Amino acid sequence: MIENPEFIYRDGMIADTDYVEWLSDVKSRYTSAQAKAIVKVNSELLCFYWSIGRDLVAMHPEEKWGKGIVRQFALDMRNAFPHETGFSDTNVKYMKRWYAFYAQNSAIGHQFGDQLAQLIGHQAGDQLEMPEKFALVPWRHHVDIIVKCKSIQEAVFYINKTIEGNWSRSMLNDNMESGLYSRQGNAITNFSDRLPSTQGNLAQEILKDPYNFDFLTMRKDYDEKELEDALVNNITHFLLEMGQGFAYVGRQMELRMDDGTSFFPDLVFYHIRRKCFVIIDLKVVEFKPEFAGKINFYVTAADKLLRGEGDNPSIGLIICKSSNKTIVEWSLDGMEKPLGVATYQLKEVVDRTVKELEDKQKEKM
Repeated sequence: MIENPEFIYRDGMIADTDYVEWLSDVKSRYTSAQAKAIVKVNSELLCFYWSIGRDLVAMHPEEKWGKGIVRQFALDMRNAFPHETGFSDTNVKYMKRWYAFYAQNSAIGHQFGDQLAQLIGHQAGDQLEMPEKFALVPWRHHVDIIVKCKSIQEAVFYINKTIEGNWSRSMLNDNMESGLYSRQGNAITNFSDRLPSTQGNLAQEILKDPYNFDFLTMRKDYDEKELEDALVNNITHFLLEMGQGFAYVGRQMELRMDDGTSFFPDLVFYHIRRKCFVIIDLKVVEFKPEFAGKINFYVTAADKLLRGEGDNPSIGLIICKSSNKTIVEWSLDGMEKPLGVATYQLKEVVDRTVKELEDKQKEKM
């Protein structure tokens, strides 16, 4: 029997502080245990699928029992385990394809040293062991990756990104369809000359080229303000395209000097992992050398006015309609601040008249 119920109970719940804290701790532990259980189940399932794929590759069953052996095997497994859903003909074929994708690439990798083998694990005799990190990625993610990726490097890139960003399957496919692997770290920069190697490599990795603005619908002959408005109005999509770690700080943010003179960069972000401000200047035309001087000044101002203790040097990024690589490289060569230049792509541009008519019709409704 509980003593002092008038003290212990409140609105049908135990209100004692010690109990509330203990209950909260138990809930947290239970959530953690659930997550670990899911990972454990996924790990065991994937190891089992990997072993089936390995067998179907190593045993050459088609040569022993004919071309229909995979289908027969899938049928036999369904008959033995009728309540299990993973033994369709297609799924069993994916198990074989999954193992073969990495095993074949691993064999090729040995011609160039151990780089590829290090990416995916190591050989145990003639068998390739499943890398531990694979267990952190759901099976259907793995299927989509091996179907859409052309190399082991690309596949491992998306596996790592899925783990880092906790990507859903739809998010994974969106990034693969947008060609993130070929765009990541592809911006032209002077980071190698303006930042220590470790900081420079990390800074290079957070930039892309081109940026995919397919989530925007712009009129023909749109200007920089309209592009900026559209990006800010779609800030969630823009942040997803910028990549993990970017936090939106503001647009046209005032950088005010001691004499009262103010300057207003288009967009200001903060990268949490790299611990630095990222100043973005938008251009709807081809890159010109004079753009570098302007962004260099903005980054200098950000370092003096925004950068705090513990922050790394700010970096500048010009996102323009198009660029000439040589002109960009020569323009950045003389700049003191770490700067990058990238382009953007738009899928859909609508005529102003059409958009105005649509807007008027919406107003009448």
